[in-house]
Amino acid sequence: MRFFVDNNIARKLAHGFNQFVKGEHEVIHLRDRFAANTPDVEWMRALAGESGWVILSGDVAIGRNPHEIEAWKTAGHTIFFLKAGWTNIEFWQQVQKLAKCFSEIIDRAQRARPGDSFRVNVNGKIE
Repeated sequence: MRFFVDNNIARKLAHGFNQFVKGEHEVIHLRDRFAANTPDVEWMRALAGESGWVILSGDVAIGRNPHEIEAWKTAGHTIFFLKAGWTNIEFWQQVQKLAKCFSEIIDRAQRARPGDSFRVNVNGKIE
């Protein structure tokens, strides 16, 4: 399974998690494949031609924007939104909290249907 991390989450966090799951999964950051200012709809459509992507996003607005919802649903991406609060905590707290719930994210992603979405609370609870 491949995880694609958007610009609202630190690139070094994505690279660190890639090392944690290397050999079983892959974690890459948006800026590893696209320009930093690439619109969400554009990178979602570009990834649609490749199977197995799960999006991890700190941009909860994606879930409210009709064009972006359509792009992720059409592409069949499973997406996990880090809810409000994640971007307000310092980096090492983000690492710690994400590490605590990442195995559940993997498990849910493996069982998800194309286009499913989940919300991850700052306490690690996944809805």
